[in-house]
Amino acid sequence: MKTFTIAVIAGDGVGTEVVPQGKRVLERIAKKHGVSFAFQDFDWGAGHFFRWGRMMPAGAIDLLQPCDAIFLGAVGHPEIPDHTTLNGLLLPIRRAFDQYANVRPAYLYPGVESPLARPKGGEIDFVVVRENTEGEYAQVGGFVYHLQPEEIAIQTSVFTRRGIERVVRFAFELAVKRGKKKRVTSITKSNAQGYSMVLWDRTFQEVASQFPDIETESLLVDAAAMNFIRRPESFDVVVGSNLFCDILSDISAIIIGSMGLAPSANLDPQRRFPSMFEPVHGSAPDIAGKGVVNPLASILSAAMMLEHLGMGEAAREIESAVATVLAEGSVRTPDLGGKSSTEEVTSAVVEKLG
Repeated sequence: MKTFTIAVIAGDGVGTEVVPQGKRVLERIAKKHGVSFAFQDFDWGAGHFFRWGRMMPAGAIDLLQPCDAIFLGAVGHPEIPDHTTLNGLLLPIRRAFDQYANVRPAYLYPGVESPLARPKGGEIDFVVVRENTEGEYAQVGGFVYHLQPEEIAIQTSVFTRRGIERVVRFAFELAVKRGKKKRVTSITKSNAQGYSMVLWDRTFQEVASQFPDIETESLLVDAAAMNFIRRPESFDVVVGSNLFCDILSDISAIIIGSMGLAPSANLDPQRRFPSMFEPVHGSAPDIAGKGVVNPLASILSAAMMLEHLGMGEAAREIESAVATVLAEGSVRTPDLGGKSSTEEVTSAVVEKLG
């Protein structure tokens, strides 16, 4: 029997509620497919920070390295600055394991209402591919006259031809694999950022020339934000920088009905290191501990993990079970207009798995 070793970081807030539900689904699907999961739970996040002054221990990367994948809940706490949580856990993992492709699908499930008036189930179906290791999140810069009235902050974005080329190529290969609209949309702001985004545009065009069967589109990020609302059904694969696609993927999550339906994967496509899978939503302290958080984004992230691990059939079974539960509409958490608990929604998915 094949055993996959999965590092589990439930993290903070609702992360500690949705991760156990994802594990329930993984354990159920494992029985059907003759595999097993060895979960290694790591109690890192805000609790670790309050005890030790850091989000995870010094040797954290070494502990994660041998694992087949990482399953993450959420990170963040109202009493800890967001830049501390981000740079203390998420970004070090993404960079250490070169998880340069952040993949965030946006699919409007039949039976779920979009806040947009026009789209119906299945009409929104695209993927945002976010460059995940450099760009605006490179953390190059510093303070001068720190904490003085004349304080200066310098923040430098870092764009490399290598970094752009590989994530753009990943996006084109994904468009070929999806075989749907066969369109890749590049997101830039090259009218204002005359060096980094011009390099992005040139590199995108060079890669595009190698995929003549794929239609291309280049949008400024402000136009893209508008068109995510105006014509979401026109998109297939969207690729952009760390910051731009971080923002756009929140728009894509909400137009499919809820942040609770948006999964994501932080991938090392070359499979040299473990990849990490997490729901797009954060720790949501306003609803944490109430048992009402939507577990489906975490469950769908688990399905993305299975796909990455070579268990495509199992991944599709989970996606189908989620789709059936949403289409029936009788079991839903409050974010989708229902009254069901987190556990009840997961139980409905598990039941559909047979």
